Amino acid sequence: MQKQNSTVHLLILDPSQNDAESVVSLLRNAGRATRAHRITSEEDLEEALKTASWDLLLARDLEEQEFGPDDALAMVKRMDKDIPFILLTETEDRERTVNIMRAGAQDALPFEYTDLMVLTAKRELAALEERRRRRVLDSHLREAEQRCQLLLESSKDAIAYINDGMHIYANQSYMELLGYDDLDELICIPVLDTLTPKSQEKYKSFMKGFAEKREDGMTLNCAARRSDDQELNVTMSVSAATFDGEACTQIVLQPEHSDAELEEKLKQISSQDLLTGLYNRQYLMDALGQAIAEAGKNNETGALAYIALDNFMSTKTRVGISGADLLLGDLATLLREYSADKGTLARLSDDAFCLMRFPCNEKDLEEQCNQIRKAVEDHLFDINGRTVPVTVSIGIAAITENSPNAEDMLGRAHTATAELKKQEGHTQGNGVLVYNPADHETLDETNSTEAIQKALDENRFRLLFQPIINLRGEDEEHYEAFVRMLDKDDKEISPYDFLPPAGPSDTAIRIDRWVILQTIKQLASHRSRGHDTRLFLNITSRTLQDKTFTPWLSVALKASRLPGDSLIFQIREGDANNHMKQAREFAKAVHELRCRVSISQFGCALNPFNTLKHIDADYVKIDGSFTEELQKNDEAKDQVKEMVKSLQNAGKLTIIPLVENAGVLATLWQAGVNYIQGYYLQAPVPEMNYDFGDS
Repeated sequence: MQKQNSTVHLLILDPSQNDAESVVSLLRNAGRATRAHRITSEEDLEEALKTASWDLLLARDLEEQEFGPDDALAMVKRMDKDIPFILLTETEDRERTVNIMRAGAQDALPFEYTDLMVLTAKRELAALEERRRRRVLDSHLREAEQRCQLLLESSKDAIAYINDGMHIYANQSYMELLGYDDLDELICIPVLDTLTPKSQEKYKSFMKGFAEKREDGMTLNCAARRSDDQELNVTMSVSAATFDGEACTQIVLQPEHSDAELEEKLKQISSQDLLTGLYNRQYLMDALGQAIAEAGKNNETGALAYIALDNFMSTKTRVGISGADLLLGDLATLLREYSADKGTLARLSDDAFCLMRFPCNEKDLEEQCNQIRKAVEDHLFDINGRTVPVTVSIGIAAITENSPNAEDMLGRAHTATAELKKQEGHTQGNGVLVYNPADHETLDETNSTEAIQKALDENRFRLLFQPIINLRGEDEEHYEAFVRMLDKDDKEISPYDFLPPAGPSDTAIRIDRWVILQTIKQLASHRSRGHDTRLFLNITSRTLQDKTFTPWLSVALKASRLPGDSLIFQIREGDANNHMKQAREFAKAVHELRCRVSISQFGCALNPFNTLKHIDADYVKIDGSFTEELQKNDEAKDQVKEMVKSLQNAGKLTIIPLVENAGVLATLWQAGVNYIQGYYLQAPVPEMNYDFGDS
């Protein structure tokens, strides 16, 4: 499936149509599909808020506005709408910023700070998404609590909730076990009064231990005293819980049975690695999950160490399977000695162990792991009379309130171990390395140019081709070319994603020209085999402004002997609006070379048809967000039909992307769409191998 950011439904309060358009283009260039509406009056905003759902309101702070930003913010608050509000001022004004934020705005910043505007908008959109997700989860939580309440009331287990030693809730089974008819009567009675005098001291000591350890499932064998003074031997198990939003303790009473010890033994066995006696992987992952949750809740820190044996397979070949088992047992004893009570030690696999400490400072675990590494290196492992040298590579990952889930945390520590073995001087491992999340995040502006240039130099760019099918049944072969860069983990990413958010650098021109040269070569070879194929090539705004481009393209076409009409240059709507004059001249210049022009991501500007008045485009690719929306509501279907009709009246060929299922085809056919593109037909692939005869 193609992954895209969801469409941003944007309100703009700005007297200037052109400035409003530039804001839409900014968000568009930052990778967010937009559906925008410019507010023209108080009535207009009220109608917009009543009839649609909006994600962001950007308001210019200009003099002599009949309906200004303060009025707009007041209306949003009055109608109780959760819409992030960002004020765009003419200059930095601390007092104005403070006042508007006190009134409920999320931020205020100068209109000319476009890079900050994009980052602020993204932050507020992410926060809005989290609030919406939280509201859904709150709803689910309420439903779950209602179901839990029903389960509690109907459960055969005797369950009660206590706070400060007093009952605050008990189910029917609990009351029947202790001989009470009325919950109100039981709520007035301390838990101690439901136990025999001998059990009361045991209970106090037990609850003190639970308060210190907070281990759910701790059990106490004691004697309960019923309301009729009969005594009953029971097993009490306790767990931390919440009731009506308050922290409390859940107790479960069961008539005492003789297999409690057996159950505890089975529980212990199920959490152990049979060879080494250490905890097993499942136990560690459960403990790690609890630690991550605790870190998020209480802002505590911990750390996880992934301890991998170096060259274990060759060692195993030398000493055999039984010898390897002896080695692992001996190593487990050594690790246990150096971890002692400092952390949870587990065996993960044949050649890997894990040590988790929580709470703990990452530096403390690093120091401990250096001691472990040296102890392993210095230890004489004697296997059947043969001394076997052993070293370990240890990767450490910090557990913080921002940590991912348990599997990803383990992956971080494992990644540090793998990175260690690649480092100079550590070709055989035998070291300790702490995982740095910043080293594995998306490259930023400071190193993006170097990363892209290095990928070009190392030939880590790949071309992919996706077919574009004529929906009217005409026999044509069209593809769109995409470029992907292989990162250091050989994952495919778009190099354009590495370019600065404020706009592409000269690096974009190098990427564009590399793509064009490579596609011309492949297209010439493909057409020589009898295919009348045409390619859509995406270009950036830098190429639009590059006056040397068309002379360079002319030479490239002549050298390859390709006809100009085999290439269709695709300009994004946002780039065309931001550089209208250059885009118009570009279209004119490539038309003189017989190449064609397409406008992509069409329909997201405030006045999209204004673009076509100035730029002579042959094709128009409607923005993919329309494809997603027309499957959800009839209003979007009518909007697409009207847009296609207007485009065709203007003599433009229309393309609909992101077609991912057959359900939308009938609507597109009825709308008169010329071409379709998407994963329903074929994903982008390295070869131009689509069978157009079957379409």
